[in-house]
Amino acid sequence: MTSPSFDFEAPDHFTAGAVGSQGQRVFYLQSREASRVATLKCEKEHVGALADYLSGLLTQLGGGAGAAVPEAALLEPVEPAWAVGAIGVGYDERKDRVVIVANEQLREEPEGEEPATARFQISRVQAAAFVERARALIKAGRPVCPFCTQPKDPGGHVCPRTNGHNVH
Repeated sequence: MTSPSFDFEAPDHFTAGAVGSQGQRVFYLQSREASRVATLKCEKEHVGALADYLSGLLTQLGGGAGAAVPEAALLEPVEPAWAVGAIGVGYDERKDRVVIVANEQLREEPEGEEPATARFQISRVQAAAFVERARALIKAGRPVCPFCTQPKDPGGHVCPRTNGHNVH
């Protein structure tokens, strides 16, 4: 069965969000245009890398500052259409839109099955709001061990750099 593809030419909502407790969170990209909503499951690393890339792109373009930041919360219900495998970013100069293309992660490559795609053409203001929201999401995660840079659970963790001693 083929997953649905999405093309949002001027979404009124584009965000990242996470559901669950620290260490158990599931990350999502979500967009809405009129009454159509697309929610895609992704990795924390996707969100962080996209935010970093958009931040650099906005610096090159002259940013998205000055306008009101759109609401960034996930829209309910959070039901992903599919899981993201790869994300690409471009810029449409003619429309002054940042173009984000997410490709579906396929478990196996069935004969002739193409991965679904989601294309979001967002404004600079939406890109700046995404960067802000994504960085807050990443920061809200588990603290990192100063010795091995692995995430620490609430009760600490067994650090390979401390010969297996528990680090709090």
